[in-house]
Amino acid sequence: MANPALHFGAVLGLGVEETAAEAQLLEELGYEYAGSGEHFMRGNPPGPSSAALPVLAVAAGATSRIRLLSSVVLLPFYHPTILAKLTSTLDIASGGRLTLGVGVGGEFPVEFQAAGISAKQRGGRSNECLEVLKRLWTQEHVDYQGRYYKLNDVTIVPPPVQQPHPPIWVAGRREAAMRRAVRYGDGWFPYLYSPERYRDSLTAIKALAQEEGRDLSDPSTSLRTGFQWANFQFISIYDTREEAAQVAARSLGMQYLYSGNFMDIVGQYCVLGPVKECIRRLEEYVDAGARHFLFSWACPHEDRPRHIETVAREIIPYFQGQKL
Repeated sequence: MANPALHFGAVLGLGVEETAAEAQLLEELGYEYAGSGEHFMRGNPPGPSSAALPVLAVAAGATSRIRLLSSVVLLPFYHPTILAKLTSTLDIASGGRLTLGVGVGGEFPVEFQAAGISAKQRGGRSNECLEVLKRLWTQEHVDYQGRYYKLNDVTIVPPPVQQPHPPIWVAGRREAAMRRAVRYGDGWFPYLYSPERYRDSLTAIKALAQEEGRDLSDPSTSLRTGFQWANFQFISIYDTREEAAQVAARSLGMQYLYSGNFMDIVGQYCVLGPVKECIRRLEEYVDAGARHFLFSWACPHEDRPRHIETVAREIIPYFQGQKL
């Protein structure tokens, strides 16, 4: 299967202290995106975490071509003026390589408590933040009177390099996130989705877009070639699907600080097994409509370099029409 319209990236997963070297490696291997997510307090006691934009800034300074994808920035934690300045600065410094993946969070209520923010307000805060953010990127002397944010004569100088602004990919799993993607986004970026659910989400988003009067196929609605269909994809590559599933279940259980059995989750939502089985499963996502994949490694830290190399040398070339 060859499809030059498919695009592949990977999370920066070797440790924040390895950001520069890992970003260089991803670029050398041909990945198109380097991704970084964030949490401010992952549980209590908290698991390790970092902030997305500083990590991507380090990656930007170490590379020249790879795009920088926040996977994701947690919108409720940012005042739109601050986020507009941070993202504009990063877009300028990187030569226009930022794609802003955004989400509302909620997996760890304690981090909202730590920041003095109500988790119940995360959706409303995020919607307002996106509305104001796009205005700050593209307009001067912005006034805004919302429920959560009030701005009077605010101008961000200089604006982002990308025009009209860096692409916004909206992450999530439910209808509220889909509607947010239609109203404010340039792409859909779900996680923990099966191919079947991914296909259903495309149908739902297109229906919502019709309700909103938005043509998602119109190139003028996005920086590149219209609305983008992306997927945050966990992958675990081992000799058998069973071994890959067991490793992924342990890895995700630790990542999400969950002590239960993740076997059902990884079976539905993760790409598992030897290379050929992983390719077969990824083809199902492509058939469902996904065109951009950001891989996240569902494996122990010591196995991540092998995963990075294997995907770059055996999986991506298959989809780009090269021989295995």
